[in-house]
Amino acid sequence: MNKLLLEGLSDAVGFVGGALAGYWIGLLLGWDIFAEGYGGASIGAILLVGIGGGLGLQLARRWRARKGAGDGAA
Repeated sequence: MNKLLLEGLSDAVGFVGGALAGYWIGLLLGWDIFAEGYGGASIGAILLVGIGGGLGLQLARRWRARKGAGDGAA
């Protein structure tokens, strides 16, 4: 597979997966990201989605780096 395509797809999957995980954790905590206004629970849910997306992206990049190292490629 094209290296740039793999990089883009893995970044996208990692980010979206992490953001969804953050969203679901927020729902489990009773925090609604789509609530009216910007109350504490809404801000907390927004933070969870952002942090989850960032962590998912970093995990995807680490996976890709480890996969590249295992193949003997840089």
